[in-house]
Amino acid sequence: MDHRLLEIVACPVCKGKLVYDKEKQELICKADRLAYPIKDGIPVLLESEARTMSMDEGR
Repeated sequence: MDHRLLEIVACPVCKGKLVYDKEKQELICKADRLAYPIKDGIPVLLESEARTMSMDEGR
């Protein structure tokens, strides 16, 4: 994931900052507790494609 891209992408729900999880290949919005998948190197920033994170994740 290109770090320059991380500086400009935002959560489509709250417009907040996203954090890259290299191991899971996801972009994480800690405010909304959503994890957006990265498929074939392309972030899928659709709320309908996001995974809701459990309370234990992302701490």
